[in-house]
Amino acid sequence: GIKKMMGTQREVTAQRKDGSTFPCVLGLSQCKNSGLICGFIRNLSSEKEAESKYFEKQTQLYSKEIQLKQKNSETKEIMNALVKNQSMVMGILDASFHSLFVIDENCIIQMVNKKSCEDFGWTKEEFLGENINMIMPPDVAANHDQYMKNYLSTGVKKMIGTQREVTARRKDGSTFPCVLGLSETRNFGLYCGFIRDLTAEKKAASEMRAKTNELVRNESIVLGILNASSNALFVIDESCIIQMVNSKSCEVFGWTEEEFLGKNINMIMPANVAVHHDEYMKNYLNTGIKKMIGTQREVTACRKDGS
Repeated sequence: GIKKMMGTQREVTAQRKDGSTFPCVLGLSQCKNSGLICGFIRNLSSEKEAESKYFEKQTQLYSKEIQLKQKNSETKEIMNALVKNQSMVMGILDASFHSLFVIDENCIIQMVNKKSCEDFGWTKEEFLGENINMIMPPDVAANHDQYMKNYLSTGVKKMIGTQREVTARRKDGSTFPCVLGLSETRNFGLYCGFIRDLTAEKKAASEMRAKTNELVRNESIVLGILNASSNALFVIDESCIIQMVNSKSCEVFGWTEEEFLGKNINMIMPANVAVHHDEYMKNYLNTGIKKMIGTQREVTACRKDGS
């Protein structure tokens, strides 16, 4: 009298006349007082098929989700690498002592470095997306886009691959001299401009010219004073080589200034004194003992004609 299946439902396998089987749910119940047992069978074939398709689809979706996550992970890694590389490149460019501009074929600024902002006065945000002619004087800026169009149409390079001294314009409207070097990036349609500010160099060169002119002027004044002297004058170095003479020296000794300069001072001495003069200078330089320096002495001199 123990009921194991009676009054329950269970999934079982049934068999058709043709021998094929199919899944089904079997429910059994007992009819009271009649001794009969009823079995109710619900074919599960369609449900199993739908369930199989559902799980197959879910498996496919899960597989795609895994692939997408892997792809997103790879993309993220690539993006991180690109950001890292870009940061490294910008770090190198920002360390440059010269301004850098990268523009496209429409002359629109795509990249600038820190030095560009320092030299020109605009921020990076103000630069990016603007035409490069913003850093040019109006007369040059008006024609620059046409220069680029001409190059793209003909391929003839006039500035690319060269360096040239030009005038640049700052945000405040002031201009400054600079050296512009242009190069083209292969396969990217981008052009790099390197700008070196010449302001300090021009100022230094101007100051140097002024100092040189002053030195020349002072030297002329000194020579004028020396040439006005009634006595012969010689200036020599530690090797006894003549560095300067006045006009009186030429008159008294007979040599020209050109013949004197660069020669040993012993040329104006008698032979017996001349052979020892360099040794006298060496002894003074080694010992510091002054025998003639700071004194006057009567000696014998020798002219060009030997007298």
